[in-house]
Amino acid sequence: MAEITAADVKKLRELTDLPMMECKKALMEADGDQKRAIEILKQQFQKVREKRQANITSEGRIFTAMADDGRKGAMVEIQCESAPVAGGETLREFGELTVRQLLEGPGAESSDELLAQAAPGKDGRTLNDLYEEMVNKIREKIVVARVIRVEGPVGEYVHHDGKTGVLFYAKGEKAKAPVLRDVAMHIAALRPVATTPADVDPSLVQQERDRLSAEARATGKPENIIEKIVEGRLKSFYVETGVLVMQPFAKDDTKTVSQALAEHGLEARGFTLWRLGV
Repeated sequence: MAEITAADVKKLRELTDLPMMECKKALMEADGDQKRAIEILKQQFQKVREKRQANITSEGRIFTAMADDGRKGAMVEIQCESAPVAGGETLREFGELTVRQLLEGPGAESSDELLAQAAPGKDGRTLNDLYEEMVNKIREKIVVARVIRVEGPVGEYVHHDGKTGVLFYAKGEKAKAPVLRDVAMHIAALRPVATTPADVDPSLVQQERDRLSAEARATGKPENIIEKIVEGRLKSFYVETGVLVMQPFAKDDTKTVSQALAEHGLEARGFTLWRLGV
């Protein structure tokens, strides 16, 4: 058997960032062959993954990235088992690389598709290579749960605890207007369920319209007045239902979100609101 020196172990430790004892065991199993030892350490990833497959990932972080011109945004959710890992440097660095690749690369419809791509600035290594190394190092179940990239103008916001993230996308020319981020923050705080009245289930709108019409008719109002009353009261219904553009703007409730955007020549197009695990 080849002699395993402290320098050999140190070199493998630097290459893999794994514990010294595991590096030493891998080198002993590989009879001192560094490349074979790295393969042995990689194989351990699958063992860790299988062992922790049933564990609950109730912690994690949401990451966002924006193009410099404000016309494209990306968001990635990474789940893990514990709060220390969620707040740790290793997961943060991996999350930032992942969302950067999603933003700047060809895009991806799924986590697996994204992980198969090269990691930015890592000499051809894939995001999946980095993911496996991270799991091997941390020994905890980690899941790249969701990925999305949208065209803008875009506003983004991630709450300070990393558990709520928003991408808000609009129409208009002012792609870097501060109001875009303000609306994203509004969405995180008030959690609307639809962007415009047209996005609300038509059957629910008709049901409310019929109810309001019956109420107005019971007061003896003429038919030509009833329609105006109903249209006016539907505005309150849309606010209560959670229609973004109809809500009073959180930063200045003297105007609606729609009015705040219109001041900058912008119009709401949609949003993605994620809460960790929801």
